[in-house]
Amino acid sequence: MPEEINRVLTDHCSNYLFAPTEKAKQILLGEGIHDNKIFVTGNTIVDALYQNLSISEGIINPLNDLELISKGYFLVTAHRQENVDVKARFEGIIKGLELIADEFGSPVVYPIHPRARKMMNHFGLKTNGIEFIEPLDYLSFLQLEAKAKLVLTDSGGVQEEACILKVPCVTLRDNTERPETLEVGSNVLAGRNAESILGETKAFKFLPKHSFTTECA
Repeated sequence: MPEEINRVLTDHCSNYLFAPTEKAKQILLGEGIHDNKIFVTGNTIVDALYQNLSISEGIINPLNDLELISKGYFLVTAHRQENVDVKARFEGIIKGLELIADEFGSPVVYPIHPRARKMMNHFGLKTNGIEFIEPLDYLSFLQLEAKAKLVLTDSGGVQEEACILKVPCVTLRDNTERPETLEVGSNVLAGRNAESILGETKAFKFLPKHSFTTECA
């Protein structure tokens, strides 16, 4: 992944590295970074997420605007080039979302990225049961994310945020740069196959609320 290549190059040019988790430190050590350069600091995303969520709760309520009930809907983000620029992959994701809407009878809300909408039109993909909305500002998206039944995404940042918020996450990719989310059970990799996306979502169906084994950061 381009992000990971940039991370490796930057790390090897740096004098000091502030790793968010012990696992991240072990990865750095495995890449030959000397121990005296690495400091495990914790994940600053956790602080930023809770601070912004608190701010958002005082000024907006997108659930009212969209007529949604807390924990009564699925939230989707899918925008990566590897997904939306390949018809078979994007089609598999869309079909998987339709299967989820049909299986659970709950809204599947997709704030669609302009790139994804463009490619959807380009491929002539037709959908049924998915509620497409315009892209949201960060604070509104945080509200929807925190109160979703489950998140389906191809975003690394959303995987991380969902884990922190203790919202189950199904990742629409075959790999992830957030391996801690897999280890604690907050996240699973489903790829782009429709049946796999539905199957991994159903696997979370009977998961007790907040039952992840530990914090992801």
